[in-house]
Amino acid sequence: MGKGTEAAWVPLRLRCAVQNYDWGRFGEESAVARLFERNSGAEVELERPYAEFWIGTHESGPSFVEAGGLGTESVTLKEWIGMNPGVLGEKVEAKWGRDLPFLFKVLSVAKALSIQAHPDKELARMLHKMRPNVYKDPNHKPEMAIALTEFKALCGFIGVEELKNVLTCVPEITELVGNEEASKIISAKSLDGDLNTKVLLKSIFTKLMSTSKEAVADLVSKLKGRLDVENKIRTLTEKEQLVLLLEKQYQADVGVIAAFFFNYLRLNPGEALYIGPNEPHAYLSGECIECMAASDNVVRAGLTPKYIDVQTLCSMLTYRQGFPEIIHGVPLNPHVKRYTAPFDEFEVDHCLLQPEESVFFPAIPGPSIFLVVAGEGKMHMASEVEEQKIAKGDVYFVPAQNEIRLSAAADEQISIYRAGVNSSIFD
Repeated sequence: MGKGTEAAWVPLRLRCAVQNYDWGRFGEESAVARLFERNSGAEVELERPYAEFWIGTHESGPSFVEAGGLGTESVTLKEWIGMNPGVLGEKVEAKWGRDLPFLFKVLSVAKALSIQAHPDKELARMLHKMRPNVYKDPNHKPEMAIALTEFKALCGFIGVEELKNVLTCVPEITELVGNEEASKIISAKSLDGDLNTKVLLKSIFTKLMSTSKEAVADLVSKLKGRLDVENKIRTLTEKEQLVLLLEKQYQADVGVIAAFFFNYLRLNPGEALYIGPNEPHAYLSGECIECMAASDNVVRAGLTPKYIDVQTLCSMLTYRQGFPEIIHGVPLNPHVKRYTAPFDEFEVDHCLLQPEESVFFPAIPGPSIFLVVAGEGKMHMASEVEEQKIAKGDVYFVPAQNEIRLSAAADEQISIYRAGVNSSIFD
């Protein structure tokens, strides 16, 4: 695996990192834990949450190149790429330097993540300079989530008509933001995204998020009491049921009330969601594949014990309204579906093969990472004679200009996800 022509570099097996955030699923219930166990050989701790499986070069959870077996994790993927930059291909190296521009993850979500947004590049640079201990890199973090199970999330602001309904039917919010502000929205005749509506939405949302902890605790208590009573005489809406669930997870948190302002999504397996810079969101439950620009910048303002930065969050949001686009993927062939978001850094393919089926991934001018999430099979590179056995938990870095053939075992299907740079940059 030394220097030479690009085609001489073979796929590298990776040992990857795990993050044990408190919102993760516990022990063997977590897909992240099961993948990490197979990938690393480490025993799963049943009483520990396993939240995120990280694949890539980010320093907060670097992947290591396997040099021949367990216990040989001495060179990170980032270090190896730095020594062998040709593996990225000319265009990728020219655009992003000697590093992967994307970070690939699996998430196992047991309870809600924080209400958050990711800064655009300009804001990310500024935040990193001002508070490098909190905002750990100067990059933006657009991202895409592909559901492995039913996956629930809050994403983006609700439209004007639903917002009017919230301000009419949730007296706790009206009490907080004031009748005058609420009546301006309720009487508005403008469409979603109208400048005046955006200004009003920003005003009432900022007022809500900036409210004192004592006032928030009082209002959340009132809200819970009212919904508990009304639940005995009518069927609560999905959003109301969600708010009660969030109150159990994060008592007296402003995010419990803020949830009324966001779209509530349920993704079925195979459906995906992309989230651009400065858009509010919170993952709620389920398991997903996630890919993003290589960053860990998060601005939080609720549903979290972590550092919150309300002023930054409220000032950075786009206040775009309306239901987000659900991505279903585009078939490339009978076995592979591609998920593309409007960002240069990444795209994701899902490959599903039935027993004994096979498929070719053509050589591309950029790097790829392959993750086996289920089943067993083989990987074969066109320039090599031998096939490599692959199984659940295996992760491979595939250098640029390698044609890969994948095949399923004789007795079970195999499910594989590939992350790579957005193909549009090679056009």
